[in-house]
Amino acid sequence: MKRIDQDGLAYYQFEMWPGLKHGIFTRLGGLSQQPWASLNMGGNVGDDAQAVRQNHLKMYAALGLNEARACTVWQVHSADTIIANGPVEGRRWLALADGMVTDQPDTPLTMRFADCTPLLFHDPVQGVIGIAHAGWRGTVQGAGASVVRTMIRAYGCQPGNIQAGIGPSIGPERYQVGEEVVEAVQDYFGATDSLIRRDPADGTAYLDLWSANRRDLERQGVEQVEIAGICTAKHTDEFFSHRAEKGRTGRFGAVLSL
Repeated sequence: MKRIDQDGLAYYQFEMWPGLKHGIFTRLGGLSQQPWASLNMGGNVGDDAQAVRQNHLKMYAALGLNEARACTVWQVHSADTIIANGPVEGRRWLALADGMVTDQPDTPLTMRFADCTPLLFHDPVQGVIGIAHAGWRGTVQGAGASVVRTMIRAYGCQPGNIQAGIGPSIGPERYQVGEEVVEAVQDYFGATDSLIRRDPADGTAYLDLWSANRRDLERQGVEQVEIAGICTAKHTDEFFSHRAEKGRTGRFGAVLSL
C-alpha cells in the first residue's frame, strides 16, 4: 500500500488500484477528542456525534466523493452481503450486514474498523466494487467469500477478474485467540496450518487474519490479492485498535467508489 498525506489527513491506497477512488484512513486529522482522537468514524463508541459527522465529511472530501450518496451497514460480525444501489431515505445504514457490493457510479461504500480486517474488492471488467468487515467471526463464516459470490451472482463477475485488497488489521503476532476460535478455523478451512501459530512457551494460539482471508478468497477463485501487512495493534499511532487500547477507542474508515 502507499501512504498519502493530504490536508492533515493520512490514508492508504492499494498499489493495484491507481485509478480507483478508495482509501483506508488512519486516525489522524480529525476533530474527535481522546480517547477517540482524532479521525473517529464510529458513531456508537461514545464520541461526540457532531465530531463524528465532520470526520466523515473530511474523509469523503479528501477523495472527492459524494457524501450524499454514501452507503454503509450496521456491522454485526456476520457474513451477509447486500447490494447497495444508494442510501435509504431517513436512515444512515442500509441493513444489518458486513458486506456490500455495487455497480453504481458515484455511490461510495464505507465501513469502520478497529482491528477487524477491511476487505475491498474491484472487478474492472464488469465495473463492480465491494467491501467487507471481517473479524474472526466473519472470517470463519466466509465474509469475503460472500462478497465474491454476490458479485458473481448479481453482476456476472468472473472470479479471475476480481481484485481484492486486504487492509490493515490486527496482525498474526498480536492476535491471541482462544481454543473456540481455533476450532472454528479448523471447521471452516479444514486445517489450521499457516493460519494458527502456537506460542512455544505456553501453547497459546495466534490467528493470522491476513492469511485466512487470502485463503478464503483463493478458494473462490480470486487470484489477484494485495495484502497491506499493517498491524493495527502495533501501530496505534496511526490506527485505532480495540485489542491494544482495551476497547476504549475509535474506528477508522475505509471507503471506495466507482
